[in-house]
Amino acid sequence: MNAHVFVDETKERGLLVAAAVVLPADLAAARRTIRDLILPGQRRIHFHKERDDRRRQIVAAVVTLSAYAVIFDAKRHRDPRAAREACLIELVEHAAKIGAGRLVLERDDSTLQADQRLLFEQVRKSGISRTLRYDHLRAHEECLLAIPDALAWCWAKGGRWKTSVQRIVSESRQV
Repeated sequence: MNAHVFVDETKERGLLVAAAVVLPADLAAARRTIRDLILPGQRRIHFHKERDDRRRQIVAAVVTLSAYAVIFDAKRHRDPRAAREACLIELVEHAAKIGAGRLVLERDDSTLQADQRLLFEQVRKSGISRTLRYDHLRAHEECLLAIPDALAWCWAKGGRWKTSVQRIVSESRQV
């Protein structure tokens, strides 16, 4: 499959990680759609900082993309580090299961070294070190990181926001 998996999180009410899966043939169209949503003067879409009318516009575009998402919910973990590790382990297992070729995580300098160590170990354990490339990028470096950013925010917010993105979320896992 060689899917590309774009990953972001929210820590609003416990850790929730969203992984958006896009097939290579759909990458260009998805990037074009997201870039068209970036307003003049913006470097990127940051869903948390958008007004509700803009959020609705972004969600309406995201759910039309040829993509699906998996939510990794680690809210039951009290320790933030253990929660993150549990999500990353599940994320690598999912990447292996679908034959992903690339994993792109939004870069968080506070967790970068720990993430890299864990990913290196888990990718090797899963036997996909030759087929899966993973990167930590800033959101302005990869516009498709806006997809999991929006999904994580909506899922954590609940109510109508969660309902608005449910059709693109194929699975929600408690980790």
